Amino acid sequence: MNYTTKEIAEITQSQLIGDKTLHVQHIAFDSRNIYSVIKTAFIAINTPTNTGEKYIPQAIEKGIKIIISENFYSEYEGITWIIVENSVKFLQDLAKYHVEKNTQLNTIGITGSNGKTIVKEWLYQCLWNEMPTVKSPKSFNSQIGLPLSLLQISSKHQLGIFEVGISKPSEMAVLEDIFSPKIGILTHIGTAHSSNFKNEEQLIEEKILLFKNSETILFNGDNVLVYNKIKDIYPDKKLISFGLENRNDVKIISNPENLQEEIKVQYFSEEFSFPANQRDEATLTNALALVCAMKELDFTNEKIVEKINALKAVEMRLESVNGVRNNLIINDSFNLDLDSLIIAFQFIKQYNKPEKTLILTDIIDVKEDEFSLYNKVADLTNEQNFSQVFLVGTQISRFQEKFKAKTFSFKKTKELIESQQLEQLENQLILLKGARIFEIEKVKQLLELQKHDTVLEVNLNAILHNINVHKALLKPETKICAMVKAYSYGLGGYEIAEFLQHHHIDYLGVAYADEGVDLRKNGITTPILVMNPEQGSYDIIIDYNLEPEIYSLRVLELFTTQLQLKGIQRKYPIHLKIETGMHRLGFKEDEIDELLEYLKKYNIKVASIFSHLSSSDIPEEREYTLNQIETFKRISEKLILGLGYQPMRHILNSSGISNYTDYQFDMVRIGIGMIGISPTPEIKNQLQNAVTFKTVISQISEVKKGDSIGYSRKYKAEKDTRIATLPVGYADGIPRLIGNKNGFVGIHKQKIPIVGNVCMDMLMVDLENLPAKDGDKVIIFNENPSLEEFAEYCKTIPYEVLTSISRRVKRIYIKN
Repeated sequence: MNYTTKEIAEITQSQLIGDKTLHVQHIAFDSRNIYSVIKTAFIAINTPTNTGEKYIPQAIEKGIKIIISENFYSEYEGITWIIVENSVKFLQDLAKYHVEKNTQLNTIGITGSNGKTIVKEWLYQCLWNEMPTVKSPKSFNSQIGLPLSLLQISSKHQLGIFEVGISKPSEMAVLEDIFSPKIGILTHIGTAHSSNFKNEEQLIEEKILLFKNSETILFNGDNVLVYNKIKDIYPDKKLISFGLENRNDVKIISNPENLQEEIKVQYFSEEFSFPANQRDEATLTNALALVCAMKELDFTNEKIVEKINALKAVEMRLESVNGVRNNLIINDSFNLDLDSLIIAFQFIKQYNKPEKTLILTDIIDVKEDEFSLYNKVADLTNEQNFSQVFLVGTQISRFQEKFKAKTFSFKKTKELIESQQLEQLENQLILLKGARIFEIEKVKQLLELQKHDTVLEVNLNAILHNINVHKALLKPETKICAMVKAYSYGLGGYEIAEFLQHHHIDYLGVAYADEGVDLRKNGITTPILVMNPEQGSYDIIIDYNLEPEIYSLRVLELFTTQLQLKGIQRKYPIHLKIETGMHRLGFKEDEIDELLEYLKKYNIKVASIFSHLSSSDIPEEREYTLNQIETFKRISEKLILGLGYQPMRHILNSSGISNYTDYQFDMVRIGIGMIGISPTPEIKNQLQNAVTFKTVISQISEVKKGDSIGYSRKYKAEKDTRIATLPVGYADGIPRLIGNKNGFVGIHKQKIPIVGNVCMDMLMVDLENLPAKDGDKVIIFNENPSLEEFAEYCKTIPYEVLTSISRRVKRIYIKN
């Protein structure tokens, strides 16, 4: 895209205020992730639950000179404004014009519930070097994401591959009006967003609206309802079904268990074979979608097999780990092209480290000429204000002078490591961005703080998704307090808080002042509620602007005395805890009159009034819970009347949000719900697992029948078998009671029993005939077994499991 501000205003019938000649090549919609201000406009997206206009100051502060907004703000000088009636419709109108202008483009549109991004990325891998191809970045497929993707089209492109996603009825009709693909691909239809539709039939009908004007539809026909619907609605189009069921036009006819043998595919009457290391249903059906698409583009069978052989795994994640010398390592060495470099630059803006270092390799497998490519790379990099840049590779090194930061060049990763220059880095954010061939993960291994093979992997996207699932149950104005006490339930302290702050969480909750102080020292500015303020911590609570829970007159008097001693003049925020039936901490109803008298004496402000539900996750205790809520309502109303102003009120925890939504008051508190746990089945089905506890097999031993395993000879082999030793034990948070077949781990998607006593640093599992080998991945909990299942093995609850995981276990934070 490349339009002047005047052209954009005319195309979309918008009002232009300012310079008519400025060029726009990029539109940014998130002020936090602006990676370049050159020829970039910021659009303030307004939705029913939020307004992007409040982020206009941040965008201008970053250097943006063009603002697209529904309202004009005259206080900003030197800014060109495009005033629109509806920001989302503006994007859609501009994208529609842009697509219609590029008539040379052949288009593929991909929709479905699962597999859209994988099919898109694999198709791009197969086609980019055959014809100039443009694709959706990341998973941009929504009412906003699709238009932004379409605006990437330029006159040089011959093929466009775009994802199209919906979450509610009527959305697809809007998207189809913007983008009508010549070839439509329907991937697997599953349960994603299905709760917003009456039934599966409505979901399918809405999805396939995308193909209303398509010439050809390629669809996963394993679902009978999908198969029949497409045949009924689009009988006059070219229809090709693919899948594992025999009725499909394209199917697998041979899938041998031996991975050395090739998979045999039938395409109508033709047969051909290709190798596959992964043979799960999702991977195979995605591969069949590729076969169908390449056939439609007139590829020969030999060429298709060649392309499938060359496919690389689609790694759609960035991971962060703590490094030596107080460095933070952001590892994105899974793939490298210009799009993924931009995404990485956006990602690192979530962190507060003032000093940043980039390690960047040659970009391989691209058609663009070196001069044009690396000039773009250098220009983008220069805008990120890195302190140092390390270039690795013969191509990129030739452009060293284009980089403004202190820059060093090396032909190979080994030379970079041997130079020992990395050992001088401290207090830095270090971004590793490299093509796989350069093995940049060796740099990660050198720089990371912990080397333990056992890791706790935290998916930040899943945490955000889970918050949004709960948020969808709330009124737009209801605030959310995210509980990050106990080291964020064992997941990590400031790493989680920093991510939540970046996504504008309203409050953070900690147990003790020390936890809040640690967050403040790491740059967290979000309001922090301290749930258990100890008497000796009042000084640091005040010094670090933390907000204490006040649960008794004694605590109130002690804290206000400390405010006076420190000479605090402003009305200091506190949070009143009410006792409603938990019988733990809190003011009782007969203390409220005296409490109001005390509050009148002191220079404080009641920021919120709250209580805690004891049994919101237990359906049988509904009456008790409702009594608690009624007590809270009664007492809090009395307090508000006596105070003469309206503090926030909150009583719902994670399970309360889903089970007692009508009582959300002004704020809710979410904890275990962020991680993917809910007692409500319909909510649980929408949540994602946010935590994976995993390790590897250290060694496999052949054990004879009757041989004993582990300390105290508590377990003896029942037959000749194979025992795998894992480098994780009770010092890592695995309780001893789950040994001797009381607990299981996951290896190759099968549950394998733990045998013998769990040791301090190791445990043993019985593989029997499972074809595992040294170094294979082992899941302690994630999906199989799940966190809930693992907690059952341990005869406890998920909270205790998570908070028991030792600090010596390395935490890795990933973002897809």
